[in-house]
Amino acid sequence: MLLYNIGIKLYSLFIHFAALFNNKAKLWVTGRKNIAFVRIESCIWFHFASLGEFEQGRPILEAMRSLHPEKKIVITFFSPSGYEIRKNTPLADYVYYLPLDTAQNARKFIDTINPEIVIFTKYEYWFHFFNEAHKRNIPLYIVSGIFRPGQVFFKWYGGFNRSILRLVSHFFLQDEASAQLLQDIGITNTSVSGDTRFDRVWANAQTPKVLPLIAEFKNEHKLFIAGSTWPQDETLLAKLVNQYPNWKFIFAPHEIPEEKINNLIELLPEGKAITFSQLKTEAEGLKSGDFINQSLTSNNLQALVIDNIGMLSSLYAYADIAYIGGGFGVGIHNTLEAAAFGLPVIFGPNYQKFNEARELIALEAGFSISNETELKDIVETLVNDEAFYNITRKKISNYVKDNVGATEMIMKYIAR
Repeated sequence: MLLYNIGIKLYSLFIHFAALFNNKAKLWVTGRKNIAFVRIESCIWFHFASLGEFEQGRPILEAMRSLHPEKKIVITFFSPSGYEIRKNTPLADYVYYLPLDTAQNARKFIDTINPEIVIFTKYEYWFHFFNEAHKRNIPLYIVSGIFRPGQVFFKWYGGFNRSILRLVSHFFLQDEASAQLLQDIGITNTSVSGDTRFDRVWANAQTPKVLPLIAEFKNEHKLFIAGSTWPQDETLLAKLVNQYPNWKFIFAPHEIPEEKINNLIELLPEGKAITFSQLKTEAEGLKSGDFINQSLTSNNLQALVIDNIGMLSSLYAYADIAYIGGGFGVGIHNTLEAAAFGLPVIFGPNYQKFNEARELIALEAGFSISNETELKDIVETLVNDEAFYNITRKKISNYVKDNVGATEMIMKYIAR
């Protein structure tokens, strides 16, 4: 535990130093200063590492809110990318940054919010928060948990980390392999319930948002969407725009600072690309009779760059093929949002940590590429081989539908 506490202190020092140069680190630090926690008699406490885990755990959160409207709900985030976007969510009564994991912080926080149960999504194992809940006999659940052999829990030197796992009341796991790994270290309080993300994306696909500007931009053309992209993805994808002049393209970058948006626009054919903000402004001008620049209307455009956060999951409803970014970096982003709409999904080479990506490849409904040639080949096949394209869409739709149901299983267990 001493080494753990030292590590927490060193992390705090590092992040405070990084805050001098990095905006995300600055938000992490300033967001935790002088938090006015509201004292509550009792609550249900959800913790999410970031925005992705929030969306993953959202079906459980919505179910709890629906079944227990009288209960207060507290949400904590570790990362600014979750907190800053969801700090005003109507699904919670209070949203906070998770305090640094020290014994004093854990004791003070749990004294203040008095949780009846605690629900963590997928990962993040904080010793002092877990230990404080355990000492008070507060049920602590991990939902959509997933484990890999290379993690520290399964190393000879991972004894302390294994002790954190033993503080969990029950694990709801994504797959049998994770259950077996935990069983091998003596942890059997597990259920293989699947991944709640399937429930989330399936529900989203049944009632997609109507986006009139996107429909106008598409204008009955075929549409290729590149979601959560990074510069390495965009360099490859930009070349497709000239190769398929009859297709429309939407790019939704993972990060949207002005400099990165401008760099992406420069990669795209001159005069045929526009940001969503510009398109919206132009459309508003046309409606008011102020014809600012008719060359920018959607009928003359081939590429649209989304320069806001929050649209991507709804954009897939308009697409015919999807590319998911991140595979040339630390790992791909959310393939299931696109898969729920029956879209063939393409992604980069770094996908091994993601069950759904491996399963989609096994089904020949998802496609990993490592270079420009491989990207060109799979896009050409999907565009020109109608039978292959239709079979792929059917496979991927059935895959998502067949994996729905984790939320119901988890809620039945917790209700007991």
